[in-house]
Formats: sequence, structure tokens, C-alpha cells
Amino acid sequence: MPETIPNNSVGLVKAETAHFDEPLQLNCGKTIPRYKLIYETYGTLNKTGDNAILICHALSSDHHAAGYHSMQDRKPGWWETCIGPGKPIDTNRFFVVCSNNLGGCKGSTGPMSINPETGNPYGPDFPIVTVKDWVITQAKLADHLGIDCWAAVIGGSLGGMQALQWAIDLPDRLRHCVVIAAAPKLSAQNIAFNEIARQAIMSDPNFYHGHYYNFNAVPRQGLMLARMLGHVTYLSDDAMRSKFGRDLREGKLNFNFDVEFQVESYLRYQGRSFVDRFDANTYLLMTKALDYFDPAADFGDDLSRALEHVKAKFFIASFTSDWRFSPERSYEIVQALLNVKKDVSYAKIKADQGHDAFLLPIPDYLDALNAYMHRIDKDVSS
Repeated sequence: MPETIPNNSVGLVKAETAHFDEPLQLNCGKTIPRYKLIYETYGTLNKTGDNAILICHALSSDHHAAGYHSMQDRKPGWWETCIGPGKPIDTNRFFVVCSNNLGGCKGSTGPMSINPETGNPYGPDFPIVTVKDWVITQAKLADHLGIDCWAAVIGGSLGGMQALQWAIDLPDRLRHCVVIAAAPKLSAQNIAFNEIARQAIMSDPNFYHGHYYNFNAVPRQGLMLARMLGHVTYLSDDAMRSKFGRDLREGKLNFNFDVEFQVESYLRYQGRSFVDRFDANTYLLMTKALDYFDPAADFGDDLSRALEHVKAKFFIASFTSDWRFSPERSYEIVQALLNVKKDVSYAKIKADQGHDAFLLPIPDYLDALNAYMHRIDKDVSS
């Protein structure tokens, strides 16, 4: 926890909740009668309302992107590196909004919420949600906040996919689109990783077919394994080698199946801590949204056609050691934009940290993002 809050932090923040009482028709064909979104804002909306930035979160993140909820917080929001006074997403200039996605477990309507039709938690009966659904609900939130057009929609990983979908579905409602460490759709390998994670959760004896809330249970082991698997894919081989190597916890082999290597201890810690802060049904939903994301599917599998009517200017960034969403996948988006003569800037950042690099204070990355954010700032009223 901080003894004092850094000057370049947005400081103490408080979440707000927007309630929507009208039914929401989802992409899967089902309808939610009403829903709520929890969100945070940083900075001030200017008089013309043209300095608003939407931050879209990744799979296991939430609305708490920057600042601290209290002086007892052990760590700030998940993108503290990039959001705050004087940082690339400068809250002295921009009004920044980040919401917890529909289906989440941090306050927005999701599996843990009460189903008004039954009076019990939705659990596994919560409908499958897609990135397109999130764009619709985020647009409703923008309406609630009085924002007609975002200066930019920005996201990394699954958040970057949301930003891309925004540009396609609502081209008149954003001026810039920033897509970091993302892809135009998942590869078969990535879908396979997600399926293994889901099977780990669903095969846990405490899963109870998703109704574990009713049994006061948590599929801890399955969710822990899912997180351990996912975390390995977010790191690069170089990052794991430099951080752990083959270091032993006790300096010797014990010839048993307890934790011996430091990397084993680290992964188990990551798994255990994740179980305490994330819901298993939400993890299933988020991985399915990743699997289903494929905006080109509605355009004859032609990504250029999908992007033909976008109006936003683009900044695409990738990281050399990211094997989960490799630079080649980002360049597919770049090339599709160039094919239809759209304004796009691209940065391939040399970094050893793997997919998680988009969360880290890597100088070249921050410099590139900062340069593009200055370009966005030029379009904002004084």
C-alpha cells in the first residue's frame, strides 16, 4: 500500500454504477430484461465533450484501471502505468472511462447477479455474451454519460478486440482506435488453450454444473489450474528464464511432487490469488467471448471488407515476444486497413516480457503510445 499517493496517479477513486432498465437483446438470441454496469472515470469531461477516452479491459481485468480505492490498497488499478497526470493517457487532458464488461464479476450484471425471473443467481444460466454485445452496452454507458463520440477507444488484448469492434460497428462514435497486443480473431491454438482452461473449471467436483453458489462452494482447483495455464501463455520463455531459470526453492532436489522449482511456487501463488478475486462462471464467459470474436465473419471472412467503412484513425501496437497474440496477427489488421486506404500507424515494440508487456512500463512502448496520444490530443478542444 502507498504511504503517499504518487503525483502522477489519479489518486483515490470511487466506482459508480449505471442502471439500464430496458431489455438488452444479445447476439446469442437471448434477452436480459435489465442490467447494470460499474465503471470508473478519471479526469474531467470538457465543455464540448470531445475529450473522452474509453478504456476496454482484458479477460481478467475490470473497471479499476487507475488510481487507488483507499490508502490500504496494495496496488493501484491495472493500467496505472499508462493512465494519470502526465502519462500517455493524460488525465489532465482526457476524461477517461473504464467499465466492467457485462458478464463480469466486479459489479456489472453477470453470473453472480440475481436473475429477476428466479430470484437466484444466474450462474450458468447467464447468456453467452460477445464483444459485439459489449460494444452495445458501452455505447449505452456513453449515452448515460453524455458522450456522443469518443476521442479514442483504447484496449489491450481482449480490450483491443473491443476497440476494433467499436470502429466497425459504430464508426461515427469514435475518432481514434488504439489496438494493443490483439488479433483479428483467435488462432486454433488459442481456442485450444481456452478450452483446456474451461475443462479444468468444469471438471472440478465443486463446479456443480455452474450452480456452485447454491452449494456455498467454489471450484477452486479448476479455476486455479485455468489461471496457471493462462498465465504461462502471457509470459515469454525469455521472461520466465530471466525471472526464475531453474532455481530451486530449497537449493536442492527433494525427489517428491511438492513445489521444488521457484516457477512452480510462482504459478501456484498466481492461481490461488486469482481464485480469491475472480468468478469461475465469468472466466468461462470471457474465454468464450474471445473464441467467438471474428468481425470478418460477417463480411465473407474478408477483414478489409469489415474495415471498409470505419472512420477512425488507428494505432496498432504489438510486442516481439508475444506468442499468444504475435506481431504477425497485429499486422493482419494493419494490412487490412491499408488495403482499404485507412489512416493507420503501427509500432512493433522489442520486448522480452511476452503478452503481458502491454501492462508494463517499457520505455519504447510508452514513448510510442505517448506520441500517438499527443496526436489524439490535437483533435480535442482546449
